[in-house]
Amino acid sequence: MQTSAKATYMRGGTSKGAFFKLSDLPEPCQVAGQARDNFLLRVVGSPDPYGKQIDGLGNGSSSTSKVVILSKSDQADHDVNYLFGQVAIDKPMIDWSGNCGNLTAAVGSFAIMNGLVDKAKIPDNGICEVKIWQQNISKTIIAHVPITDGQVQETGDFELDGVTFLAAEVKIEFIDPVDADGDMFPTGNLIDHLAVPDVGEFDVTFINAGIPTIFLRASDLGFTGTELQKDINTNSEILAKLEKVRAYGAVQMGLISDVKEAETRQHTPKIAWVAPPTDYTASSGKQVKASEINLLARAMSMGQLHHAMMGTASVAIGTAATIVGTIVNEAAGGQALSEVRFGHPSGTLLVGGQSECVDGKWLAKKVSMSRSARRLMTGEVWVPADSF
Repeated sequence: MQTSAKATYMRGGTSKGAFFKLSDLPEPCQVAGQARDNFLLRVVGSPDPYGKQIDGLGNGSSSTSKVVILSKSDQADHDVNYLFGQVAIDKPMIDWSGNCGNLTAAVGSFAIMNGLVDKAKIPDNGICEVKIWQQNISKTIIAHVPITDGQVQETGDFELDGVTFLAAEVKIEFIDPVDADGDMFPTGNLIDHLAVPDVGEFDVTFINAGIPTIFLRASDLGFTGTELQKDINTNSEILAKLEKVRAYGAVQMGLISDVKEAETRQHTPKIAWVAPPTDYTASSGKQVKASEINLLARAMSMGQLHHAMMGTASVAIGTAATIVGTIVNEAAGGQALSEVRFGHPSGTLLVGGQSECVDGKWLAKKVSMSRSARRLMTGEVWVPADSF
C-alpha cells in the first residue's frame, strides 16, 4: 500500500522542489533521522542509477532534486523556520549541510499561503516582509513578497535569466551571511595556494558567505569562463578533476579532515571559477555583452555545472566581488564595488553586497538579489508505505 502527505511543488529562482509543512509529514518523519530521509528520497525518486528520477518528483538534475520543510518559527522575531535538503540523484543520501538560495525565493510565498505568517503582517496590497530562520546554517533571510488583494502575487513582468516565463519579483536579503564567531575567509587570507596531487597548483579564494565556496581563475583550469553545461557535464575527465580540486579545497577550508569525506558531502563546499568580462552566447541563445557585466562566473552543483547560478553561490560571488584582493574582485577589475552583475550560463544576475573589515576581520552585513517564485502544483505526494 501507499501513504501520502500534503505537499506543494514550487519553483524558486532557477530551482524546483517539493515543499512540506513539518506537521504534514508522516509522524516518524517529523524529526530528523533515517525515516525522514528515506521518505524524502522516495518522494524525489532517489537513488536512481538511471539518473532520471522517473519514479519520483525529481527531474534528474541538482536544480530539481530538492526538498524543503517549513514550520512556524521558534526563533524570536522570525516568522518561519526553513530547512533545506539537497537530494543526491544516484545515491541514497540527502545533504543537509547548506542552504538553497534559489528555493529561498519560494519560502516566503509558501509560508504566507500556508498560514505560517501572522495575518496581521500581511497587507491587502503591497509587500509582506517574511523573516526566515534558515535552520541549515542558522541565519536570517528576509523575503519581500508582493501581495495583491490579500493574496501572494505570483505572476508579473520580472525576467530572471534561466527561467523561461515572467513572474513577480521577490527581493531577498541574506542578513549577516557569515557566522559572527567564524571567519568569512577560513584561512585568514583573501588568496590561498592550493596544491592538488596529479591535477595542479592554484591560487584560490576560500570564502564562507551564503555557502562555503572555492573560487579559482578560469584560466588556471584551462577554461574561458564562458562554459555551458554541454562543455563540462559531458566530459568525465574534467568532472573528476573539478571534484578532486573541491575535495582538497574542502580539507584546506577545514570543512572535512580527509578528502574521502567529500564523497558524502557533495552539497558543500561549492567550486566556482571566474574570469573578466567577454561577449558570449548564453544557453538560450541570448547574446551577453562584456559591457553589460562585471565578470563571468561558473559554478558546480552536486558534481555538475549549474545551468544558471545557485542563489547561495550568488551570495558568495556578491560578497567576494565587493572585497578588493579576492580572485573574484580581481576578475571584476580589482576596484571597490557595492554590487556586481555577473554572467552565468543562462544570462546575467545583479547581486549587491555590503562588507566591512573590523579589527582585521571581514564581516558581511547583507547580500541582496531579486528572484521569483511560483506554485506549480498543490496536493498529495504518494510513496510506498514500506519505503520509510
